[in-house]
Amino acid sequence: MVRYVGLDVHKREVEVCILDRKGNQVLSRRIACTRESLTAFAQESLNRQDRVALEASTNTWAVVAVLRPYVREMVVSNPMKTKAIAEAKTKTDKVDAKVLAQLLRCDFLPGVWQPDEKTQELRRLTTHRASLITERARIKNRIRSLLAYRLIEPPRNFIWSKKGLAWLQGLDLPEHEAIILRTDLDLLQHVEKQLVTMDRQLAQMAYQEDRVRLLMTLPGLDYTVAQGLLAALGDISRFADGDHAAAYLGLAPSTHQSGDHCYHGSITKSGRSHARWLLTQAAQRLDRHPGPLGVFLRRLCRKKNRNVAVVATARKLVTVAVLMLKNNEPYRYAMPELVKTKLGRVRFRATGVRQIPPKKDSQGRANNARGPGLGEVYQREGLPPVKTIEELPPGEQQMLRSRRVITFAREIQRGAPKKSVPMKNKQGAK
Repeated sequence: MVRYVGLDVHKREVEVCILDRKGNQVLSRRIACTRESLTAFAQESLNRQDRVALEASTNTWAVVAVLRPYVREMVVSNPMKTKAIAEAKTKTDKVDAKVLAQLLRCDFLPGVWQPDEKTQELRRLTTHRASLITERARIKNRIRSLLAYRLIEPPRNFIWSKKGLAWLQGLDLPEHEAIILRTDLDLLQHVEKQLVTMDRQLAQMAYQEDRVRLLMTLPGLDYTVAQGLLAALGDISRFADGDHAAAYLGLAPSTHQSGDHCYHGSITKSGRSHARWLLTQAAQRLDRHPGPLGVFLRRLCRKKNRNVAVVATARKLVTVAVLMLKNNEPYRYAMPELVKTKLGRVRFRATGVRQIPPKKDSQGRANNARGPGLGEVYQREGLPPVKTIEELPPGEQQMLRSRRVITFAREIQRGAPKKSVPMKNKQGAK
């Protein structure tokens, strides 16, 4: 017989409520939130037909991993949506557990996608790296605050270089402030070492993951941004298109509609904030890119506030990334030398190999007249081929002409002369 189990999970305890098919309470108890207690409870009180519901929290996935082998289904709900559906004047752990069970019984529980073990591991690693970056910035701000308090003007260009750190260590400060500075410098050095270790681990994972290397062809995306995006999206097949993926990450505009009135406000900011931050930082770098994404950002900057334009470009990056992953095709309008540098950097960090030898002609000689074209770079790196201009759909060719980037698209596919100046899209940059 199917039963419905509601779990109100806390750090130390779990409130349990079990209902039968008619909604009658079968069991109500409190257990310790430990692996041993959860396993003993599952063996004693659960059966293979039970459906279990709990809200997403810090230790949710560990609880799910313990109980999943003993039940029919584990449903993890979005706590914000559950609160909107089942708001009550009286709120206790017993009430919350029973509400979860009742919503599950009525098939009215807003569930979330449950990431697999590999995605959970990638999420934890990328989030931990972000916390190290935040801690490094916090330490540097404390040091700058100390210098400002003592009215000391730091060398702006090299304060965090070896020369700048030596200058900081040689400052003549009062004893108590010298201790503060010394401890902060020690912390900074320790965090930098941890970041090097974390970056090496992520680089090795990125080099072995074809999807990461595919996303790195997008301008502005390094392997850390690509991994953060993949960790947030998970299984890409669950999104119908890029617009749904952008909405999942909170990059879609909010909408309030009633009767004849419809208002579109700021983005919803739902989903993983870390992924949104990475994408907006990547979009910031596109203002000088001569391709369609750079033209898109510059055109919006002329009409709207820059922050609005950057967020819209971040949303555009998500939609393009989803199409690339679904079609297993690299970005068509990337700068060949920049892509070569990015992929070479992650390859060197992962394997120690600096570069792949250039492709030779039929007589065994390397072509030094031109730099590598985009297709050649992708071929060297083992990425799927890119479509030529003639193979593109008519609508995309019209987009290239309307944005005046079709000459740029032909140049990157053909390869620019090595002695020429870097390509610039002067028309698109006006």
